[in-house]
Amino acid sequence: MKHKAGFVNIIGMPNVGKSTLMNSLVGENLSIITSKAQTTRHRIMGLVNGDDFQIVYSDTPGLLKPNYKLQESMMRFISKALKDADVFLVMVELGQKTLDNEVISFIKESGVPVLLLINKIDLKDQATTVKAMEYWEKQFPGAEVIPVSALHKFNLQSVIDRLLDLLPENPPYYPKDTLTDKSMRFFISEIIREKILLNFKKEVPYSTEVVVEEYKEEEKIINIKATIFVARESQRKIMIGHNGAAIKRLGTDARKDIEDFVDKHIFLDLSIKVDKDWRNDDKALKKYGYEQD
Repeated sequence: MKHKAGFVNIIGMPNVGKSTLMNSLVGENLSIITSKAQTTRHRIMGLVNGDDFQIVYSDTPGLLKPNYKLQESMMRFISKALKDADVFLVMVELGQKTLDNEVISFIKESGVPVLLLINKIDLKDQATTVKAMEYWEKQFPGAEVIPVSALHKFNLQSVIDRLLDLLPENPPYYPKDTLTDKSMRFFISEIIREKILLNFKKEVPYSTEVVVEEYKEEEKIINIKATIFVARESQRKIMIGHNGAAIKRLGTDARKDIEDFVDKHIFLDLSIKVDKDWRNDDKALKKYGYEQD
């Protein structure tokens, strides 16, 4: 039996459900999910393996026009995903009418197979879904349009079946027991950042970066030390809160999810430091693992 393997890259605007789709297809919560735009900052790979196939999914940041260097770096993750895809999953949500024209033109001209997924169809009636399918079939000739609900896993088996048809014949790119290309420290930092997005408002969540400084596993507990970097002193004060109430609440929320993720008790030590205007600092962005020219 011949083996199939390839990169299936998920592309779309912010908040259309790319991370929910990724987690549902992989069967693990690899990408953090909130209702806020720009939740995903990195390209995150999740692997699904079978005896005769390996699908390497990529969740990517939402398409946007960059306003600062961090966003430029985020868009470079998308540029990489555009170049190495064997199949594109272009995702829109029901009611959406536009996409990034430059990116879509590139995808159309690439000759790479495209599945265009219309997400969140559980929120409207069937007639609305049919109209959306007709609209995107005209907008994206050559793409296979499939209605889905990533949250409820509706029609995802149809997507998987088509992907297995479209994947090229290749040996596996990664060992068959690999789930992702990211480290444990990365996922812990992402869980903490998810709680920041959920606990704080306005610009504060978008000005934070989380670095896991220490991860020490003992017999009964894992000791984790993480630093939250913010862009301004005023943001540090907000994150600490009155008498430390805000940072305490954040630590409690994060600890619960990290313990679920690692399946072990943890001790979480959080600190907050100012790294002035790090989102526009090339050296800082490189230090935090973002793409640079």
